[in-house]
Amino acid sequence: MNPADIEEQIGAIAEPILASLGLELVAVEYLTESGSRILRIYIDKTGGVTVDDCADVSNELSAALDVADPIPARYSLEVSSPGLDRPLVKESDYVRFAGKKANIRMKQAIEGRRNFKVTIEGALSGVVVVKDSEGRRFELAVANIDKARLEAEF
Repeated sequence: MNPADIEEQIGAIAEPILASLGLELVAVEYLTESGSRILRIYIDKTGGVTVDDCADVSNELSAALDVADPIPARYSLEVSSPGLDRPLVKESDYVRFAGKKANIRMKQAIEGRRNFKVTIEGALSGVVVVKDSEGRRFELAVANIDKARLEAEF
């Protein structure tokens, strides 16, 4: 099973657990770092996530994953807040963070570019509207976005 399929399956298991705890699933990442497999779950809620929230999710999700056993290999489960450079996954993320700066990598190039450092203007019907530092507007299909993160502003 490829990582994207595992991430989707884990998301389906995690979402009802998070909803019961009053939390939102931001993103699921299944990756290998320094030879170790990691299942990283990003959670959020209005007002921010606490360490206790992360511990509660870790305990409940770990038990559910032990039963469902969707990952055939050993892995470490990490649960955290999305942080300042929060991943942008859903169309609603782009609406919520309109006016914020983001780094977006496309699956396929648009006008010869795959990487965009932009300000989010909004999203509608599967299309994210952004503007680069030169004022050029781009309409990016959500389905063509490989990775996107807010840019941490200090």
